[in-house]
Amino acid sequence: MASKILLIEDDKNLGDQIVTHLKRDGFEVTWVQDGLAALDTDPKQHDLVVLDLMLPGAHGLDILKIYRETAETPVLVLSARNETSTKVRALALGADDYVTKPFWPEELLARIQARLRRPLLHASDVIETGALRIDLSARVVENAGQRVDLTRIEFDLLAALGQRIGSAVTRQTLVDRVLDPDREGTGRTLDVHFSRVRKKLGSEGARIATVWGVGYRLLPS
Repeated sequence: MASKILLIEDDKNLGDQIVTHLKRDGFEVTWVQDGLAALDTDPKQHDLVVLDLMLPGAHGLDILKIYRETAETPVLVLSARNETSTKVRALALGADDYVTKPFWPEELLARIQARLRRPLLHASDVIETGALRIDLSARVVENAGQRVDLTRIEFDLLAALGQRIGSAVTRQTLVDRVLDPDREGTGRTLDVHFSRVRKKLGSEGARIATVWGVGYRLLPS
């Protein structure tokens, strides 16, 4: 079954080129050309979203924020804005990748295919990546078949990264989802917790990468 791509791009010439290349590679494409239409489109009905930022009707970052409140569909930002602050903001809001215009169509296709190869979450609630196996229901982590003894916080932090392999998860998201500020500290304690997780995972721990100014990422195997 062909993967379904939602393209949100107001530039007609560029949109035509992207649609042509994606369909040529076997993708099904839905193309919307303004922000309001994007807000009326359900990202969960697609396998990946390609999102421009400068759109009529609604800004791309606002669309990204709203999408992330309801869906885990991968979002690849496509924008002429190359400022570091804009890229960091997009990643902080949950973007999975950021491609700067102008770009080669082959690069965009490669980014899309790479992102689609990374499943967000297995139906059985088990994430398997490299030597790691994270059972979300049983709350068990195994490394090369050997059980890893993690605390509740350590497991939840690793699971949060595992559910978005290859994507940056912001410090604030991790604090909000995992830590109790009254008992377990704030974002400053994340470094300590992740340091312990890395040690317990051995060589696999090196895959937990710090994304400076944003948060953390579990690198693909």
